[in-house]
Amino acid sequence: QVHLVESGGGLVQAGGSLRLSCVASGRSYFGNDMAWFRRAPGKEREFVASIGRSGGTTSYTDSVKGRFTISIDNAKNTVFLQMNTLQPEDTAVYYCASGGAVATRPAYWGQGTQVTVSS
Repeated sequence: QVHLVESGGGLVQAGGSLRLSCVASGRSYFGNDMAWFRRAPGKEREFVASIGRSGGTTSYTDSVKGRFTISIDNAKNTVFLQMNTLQPEDTAVYYCASGGAVATRPAYWGQGTQVTVSS
């Protein structure tokens, strides 16, 4: 089992920045790729970004390329999502995910953290 705990969400004005963190624990965690997803009000959950366990391979959905950066600190079992130039359409609950086919069907999910961007 893998336990994922997100933090760092909040309310920010358009153009601002936030950094989300996700701390992972559990015997099954090690070796897993990591990802961030989000669910906006009234919409389905969507893929945002993923990173290989070594940190060498990253992938982003088109709408966040150039604004969001995913990174990983293996010593702290933590994955980050740096979000810059936030826009109201980025408002969503952001979820950390791990394992499985991480970009499409992750095996494990965190509880989510709310990000609200005001115009």
